[in-house]
Amino acid sequence: MKVRRGEVSKEPGERIRVVIADDHLLVRSGLEAVLALYDDIELIGQADNGEDAVRLCQRARPEVVLMDLVMPGMNGVEATQKILESCPGVKVVALTSFTDDELIEDTLRAGAIGYLMKNVSADQLAEAIRAAHAGRSTLAPEAADALVRAVSAPKPVPDTLTTREREVLTLMAEGLTNADIADRLVIGVSTVKTHVSNVMSKLGVSSRTEASATAIRRGFV
Repeated sequence: MKVRRGEVSKEPGERIRVVIADDHLLVRSGLEAVLALYDDIELIGQADNGEDAVRLCQRARPEVVLMDLVMPGMNGVEATQKILESCPGVKVVALTSFTDDELIEDTLRAGAIGYLMKNVSADQLAEAIRAAHAGRSTLAPEAADALVRAVSAPKPVPDTLTTREREVLTLMAEGLTNADIADRLVIGVSTVKTHVSNVMSKLGVSSRTEASATAIRRGFV
């Protein structure tokens, strides 16, 4: 439910404390005007760069931060990570114009609970702030699509695998036993076991069956 001035959605006097971090004065002014429409949201501070955003959060302890991602000096991703390290109770909502998949993944990996575009409506922004305060995520369609692509896209073979380990992984995925792999590659079984162990460790799996399944699922082979 939309809550504008003169209406009450929470306990009397209870307001969500918000900080804005954006290097453009016009954007900060516009957001300030938008947030002023809602009685359950209170703007308590503004920062025009990542470093100041971190210091402001450490001092003012907001509940929600609206974080621009591309700023001079410390960017929004790094600022998000540092804020959450020193103020773990803060919820960060990215508010940006950028839809790059890598940026979206990095932002959410840093701990942001939401990812919104700057063309979001006033009511949508207010609802995202309330959702963040309640521990719920709000993602723009572009961010949701990026996450789907990240999960479904085949992952490349880790660069840390040696040429021999790649060969062993391929043969494992084909269903060959350690003895079969040893015969195929003309190496000892004990050497194969060592390679299998290294492959499992680098893939982050606990069995050769899981390693084979991971290789096939991720398109390694």
